[in-house]
Amino acid sequence: MNKEIRTEIFSRLREHNPNPETELEYSSPYELLVAVALSAQATDVSVNKATRKLFPVANTPQQMVELGEEGLKEYIKTIGLFNSKAKNVVAMSRLLLERHGGEVPANRDDLVALPGVGRKTANVVLNTAFRQPAMAVDTHIFRVSNRTKIAPGKNVDEVEARLMRVVPKEFLMDAHHWLILHGRYVCTARKPKCGACIIEDLCEYKHKTSD
Repeated sequence: MNKEIRTEIFSRLREHNPNPETELEYSSPYELLVAVALSAQATDVSVNKATRKLFPVANTPQQMVELGEEGLKEYIKTIGLFNSKAKNVVAMSRLLLERHGGEVPANRDDLVALPGVGRKTANVVLNTAFRQPAMAVDTHIFRVSNRTKIAPGKNVDEVEARLMRVVPKEFLMDAHHWLILHGRYVCTARKPKCGACIIEDLCEYKHKTSD
């Protein structure tokens, strides 16, 4: 796949959705950080359902520390891995207070030093909350990048590095959201909806469906 084809792919995705946004509900960088941490191996729908009740009670690091692990578990017990997530979110909040004055840092090194925050979570926060060009490669982005051949790679790190290198700069800020949404709703895992895909003629997937 060459630069011209990639440019056309992202041009179409932008035309279809000019202002893509995360489907996680948040109103501050801290709320986003918590929501993304909770979303690991869980759906955005399930996270939003929990945080709609949680955030009115605790949406700052101080309030989260005061709520504590047991208190937090009551709000997130419908989400997978809620025990470890509660432990990490409270520890993360405590560290934000101790090291960053309760503010979410806007750099990757400080973010990944927080409990429960890996590179993918950090990239989501940097891109979505702080509008920095970053690529959080989840299962959807990994699948779409390999299936279409936009940026094939053997693992998420390879795909992230290649996407950051080959996505035209004018699209880099929003490419993360376009690829996730495309993978979630069109280029689905079991049976991609190739017939309804706006980039089907540009995609190099060998096993296209007629749907």
